[in-house]
Amino acid sequence: MKQTELNQAEALVLSEIRKCKGFDRYELAARTGCSRGRVNKLLKQLKEKGCLSSDNRLTGQAEELFCRSVPKNAVILAAGFGMRMVPINTETSKALLEVKGERLIDRLICQLHDAGVHDITVVTGFMKDSFEYLIDEYGADIVYNPDYSVKNNLFSLYRVLDKIGDTYIIPCDLYCRNNPFRSCELVSRYVIGTETTGDSMVRAGRNGVLQRTRGKGNRMYGICYLRKEDAAFLRKRVMELVSAGNHDRMFWEEALFSEGAPRIFADIAEPDDITEINTYEQLRDFDHHSEALQSDAIETICRKLHAAPEEIRNILVLKKGMTNRSFLFTVHDCQYIMRIPGEGTDQLIDRRHEAEVFRTIHGKGLCDDPVYIDEKTGYKITRYLTDVRTCDPFNDEDLKRCMRKLKEFHEMKLSVGHCFDLFGQIMFYESLWNGNPSVYRDYEQTKADVFLLKDYLDKQQKDLCLTHIDAVCDNFLFYQENGEEKLQLTDWEYAGMQDPHVDIAMFCIYSMYSREQVDHLIDLYFEGSCTDDVRLKIKCYIAVCGLLWSNWCEYKRQFGVEFGEYSLRQYRFAKDYSRYVLSQTGIRETMK
Repeated sequence: MKQTELNQAEALVLSEIRKCKGFDRYELAARTGCSRGRVNKLLKQLKEKGCLSSDNRLTGQAEELFCRSVPKNAVILAAGFGMRMVPINTETSKALLEVKGERLIDRLICQLHDAGVHDITVVTGFMKDSFEYLIDEYGADIVYNPDYSVKNNLFSLYRVLDKIGDTYIIPCDLYCRNNPFRSCELVSRYVIGTETTGDSMVRAGRNGVLQRTRGKGNRMYGICYLRKEDAAFLRKRVMELVSAGNHDRMFWEEALFSEGAPRIFADIAEPDDITEINTYEQLRDFDHHSEALQSDAIETICRKLHAAPEEIRNILVLKKGMTNRSFLFTVHDCQYIMRIPGEGTDQLIDRRHEAEVFRTIHGKGLCDDPVYIDEKTGYKITRYLTDVRTCDPFNDEDLKRCMRKLKEFHEMKLSVGHCFDLFGQIMFYESLWNGNPSVYRDYEQTKADVFLLKDYLDKQQKDLCLTHIDAVCDNFLFYQENGEEKLQLTDWEYAGMQDPHVDIAMFCIYSMYSREQVDHLIDLYFEGSCTDDVRLKIKCYIAVCGLLWSNWCEYKRQFGVEFGEYSLRQYRFAKDYSRYVLSQTGIRETMK
């Protein structure tokens, strides 16, 4: 008998009859959650399919079916950052959170073992070394997904396609009150909840078959069992999606739905059966004794804002920045943002220098003063501005206001005790590669061209003052205050003494401007009165700063942080503008 001859309800009833080793319609109804009338109908169907005898005993055909329906293995997907677990995601992988005295992944593995499944593969990414203990303690196989930081879990599953067949596919962030795994699986099934949610793509359709939906669907818990016959389709479909090259943000479940897809049954779990631990607040509400809740960031908020941990609510991760992670939260009806330095940031930024900059710009109307800043950890708490938008680098009105603000800052002629050495930082970031070569084949030539510009820049007139260094469009914030749109400049981590014209170059390269757009921005800043020498100097800075941030991106890549087109374009700025300036100044010829 083929597996698809049973539906989910029939398989459940048949499994319970075998498990109980006896027969009682009342008990069967209670154990399956079906009415007695529904049970009677299912029993009749099972007899018609040859699985039950006339006296409701398992037939040889049914026993053969059970023998062919033993799960072979399991794959646990545990590669992601777990961004919504901020602030504890910087310290612990979501899979390793301790909940009610057990790590989530340990509990899942033990439940698999109880169901007779011992061949377990864990796909890791973020904090991959933390999973090494699973090899010795549980005999698990560890597979690393190097794309975890830039691609979704479709690509984690792709790494283990050869293992998919009579297989459980399981997310790592579930606490299952009762064991969701079975020693026999008669059908392919996917576990969903009774409640509906706007971010689901599935629902239980006719005859209990899992169906794709638009809009609201049933909560997706992510536990799936695939029979060998159905797994063959999934493997083929995942290969097609990965080969297409445009599905980086796709979840693996998308591969279950397309023409010719097999029937996957919806296994509906009650709300208390499974708890998904996706956020810090969910963990706190589910297990307020969890040791994982101990967080320096949370303790800092409590101490500085005089709040109890349970008063910190509405925690929401903000877009992951290029240097930091930040999250929004509410305390005493006020909203704040907390910044947590990203991976490797301690090598890049001197927090004492940052604190000195904030003391220097205090009260100057350039930005809101931090509520708190820690010179050691880099933690920073600021008030949240409502109705905020960033500068549109292709909107002239925005650009005019931003350049006026930038020029106003430069004309204050502020001073601090440290500088930002462009060429020194280029070499420093390169030194952090730990001897690894650049990803760019002609890096050494490009670097040589950029460094040919150093003597030229040293001879140019400069009026050194406090310079923002990271004066990019995203750091100019427009916000509402008393019915008026105001503007401030945020993120002062890299600020130091430098030629203020560097800020213009930085704005250009982050906005990935064309040559014409670069000249237009220069004209806006100088109100049409920029000299040719200054214009060429700014383009010289574009080359230098392009290599600076390209090297910075290469360092961050070691931590799984990728910036896509941005990093490539920075390298191109270094390459193209160094050539341009060298051709305009004749520097290369004078070196011959």
